[in-house]
Amino acid sequence: MKINDALPLEYRTEENSNKIFGFWLFLGAEIVLFSTLFAVYLVLWNRTGSGPTGKDLFEINGVIWETVLLLTSSFTCGLGIHAMRLGLKKPMMIFFGITLLMGLGFLGIEITEFVNYVHEGATLQTSAFLSSLFVLLGTHGLHVTMGFLWGAGILIQIKRQGFTDETTNKSFIFSLYWHFLDVVWIFIFSFVYLKGLM
Repeated sequence: MKINDALPLEYRTEENSNKIFGFWLFLGAEIVLFSTLFAVYLVLWNRTGSGPTGKDLFEINGVIWETVLLLTSSFTCGLGIHAMRLGLKKPMMIFFGITLLMGLGFLGIEITEFVNYVHEGATLQTSAFLSSLFVLLGTHGLHVTMGFLWGAGILIQIKRQGFTDETTNKSFIFSLYWHFLDVVWIFIFSFVYLKGLM
């Protein structure tokens, strides 16, 4: 059932509005998940045993690049949604494609970081600090990976079907998810990496 043609396309049916509301509830559960992981990390961050500390492991250059890639991808994702609302299919797909490529770049740097940590003897079993670190970063990285796959699927649908009530709704919900991951990363950057480098 149509609601109001003056609304953005992703909100124009009652079903779409309900899906967006339901996704906000899902993000509330995600906030609880990440809050729990942060709480565990903050309790265990100085429980390093004989293993390396954050100061020993963290390299600010990689973290800065991860931050730039992820935050810029949030901006291009927003540009994609703006283009979608204007009915511009090709620019929307380009902006979403750039978003996903930056997400891949982020994942590449993070995986390289993890490999370097393991080569330095930092594993899940080394200390409570490293266990909580790997679980927190790994959970976020898994979410980015799932977001990449989801976004790629949406791009395929838009290429085939164009802008419909369904594809615009999925695109908007994806953008909420992607922005959420960026907010989580700001907390990781601040409370994991900056705190660990001090």
